[in-house]
Amino acid sequence: MRGARRIVLVALLVVVAAAGGFIAVVAQPWQPHPSATKVLVRPGLVPALAPAGAAAPLPTSTGLRRDLAPVLADPGLGPSVAAVVTDPMTGAVLYDRDGALAVPPASTAKLATATAALLVLGPQRRITTRTVLVGPTVYLVGGGDPTLAGPAARPGYPGAASLATLAEGTAGGLKARGVTAVHLAIDTSAYAGPVTAPGWKPVYLSAGDVAPVTALEVDEGRIRPDDEDRVTDPPAAAAAAFAALLHQRGIRVAGPVRTAPAPTTAAHLAEVTSPTVAQLVQRMLTDSDNDLAEALARQVARASGRSPTFAGGAAAVMAAVAPELHGASLRLADGSGLSVLDRASPRALAHLLAAAASPDRPQLRPILAGLPVAGLTGTLADRYAGGPAAAARGVVRAKTGTLDGVSSLAGLAVDRDGRLLAFAVVADRAPYYLTAEAALDRVAARIAGCGCR
Repeated sequence: MRGARRIVLVALLVVVAAAGGFIAVVAQPWQPHPSATKVLVRPGLVPALAPAGAAAPLPTSTGLRRDLAPVLADPGLGPSVAAVVTDPMTGAVLYDRDGALAVPPASTAKLATATAALLVLGPQRRITTRTVLVGPTVYLVGGGDPTLAGPAARPGYPGAASLATLAEGTAGGLKARGVTAVHLAIDTSAYAGPVTAPGWKPVYLSAGDVAPVTALEVDEGRIRPDDEDRVTDPPAAAAAAFAALLHQRGIRVAGPVRTAPAPTTAAHLAEVTSPTVAQLVQRMLTDSDNDLAEALARQVARASGRSPTFAGGAAAVMAAVAPELHGASLRLADGSGLSVLDRASPRALAHLLAAAASPDRPQLRPILAGLPVAGLTGTLADRYAGGPAAAARGVVRAKTGTLDGVSSLAGLAVDRDGRLLAFAVVADRAPYYLTAEAALDRVAARIAGCGCR
């Protein structure tokens, strides 16, 4: 059975238990940002396998307590560890160690943002960046797509919207009107409020963890596409790159660039669109992409009629996922989990994972496809390499989270008897993140390897 489970995940075909049947999810690959550490797994067909289902025996609470006690007592996790294991098929909580406690989730908070984006926006929605013309002025209108590719970006899958393509269409539209010289304005009004969230540390920007959150940026605000360093003013950098691209296409940009909302009477010139929300969610989860998380939270706020700010995005995400939480605690200040003010209970995280595995929520399937695979993809690519955790390589799919003193892991595993389990573990007083990550991996491996009866 262990070999069969490994084949399922290594081939990126996820077979998960569901009431009355099973769900098959094929994860579509994409070319990640070059700075991301990852091992891409070539997709392919796998032999038909018997799905995990209701016939697989459930672990008992007694068995889980017995088997998890030693790994949860690992000194690498520190003195404060909250954990929960649930059965997504029935919703039953099988193991609970302070599972209702509201703790900092770190990047596992992205599970809430992903769920909200798919429920509110839908998997096929795209984010549009466009240009319009009013008199002699071209307005570059940001829609909030952080993946908009600058002129130095390398092509990949899914195809990001390209600033060069937008410039080509804009230049063509201008030349058709006999225009060869314009003024340039940028419209960033799709987002409002501060560009950093409450509870963010200044080092997040200087270290390249995230760019200032704005409605117009290229390459996620990076100075170079293959580097983590960020520009301090993403809209200005995008405008400069766009002006240069117009110049290359025979359109002269005169005067300084100004910032102003585009008039409603403006004439359409050109537009480009992002990958689908489903693809953006997968990339966000696999790479733990903070810029994408914040953008998706703002898009949820806009679609929900809320203010496109950090507060509005957090409120919109919490409202969208509330029915899936069954009363479990979730309080957010941002969409990425970077804020030290964010709080979520392990039960809330497990409920979100159970919703993604539910046959009643087919639109949430990209969450399963985007979860990093232990030892193979995304933020778990360089983990599970040896020791007791190696047995779970290719078996566990989970979202990681790391902040100062906080290490978390929330995901899915099919246990030794073929039963799908959801789990969430948060250590909020971890002494050192690397030893905490190794300890969390051993916890996940124990859950995957357990019959626990």
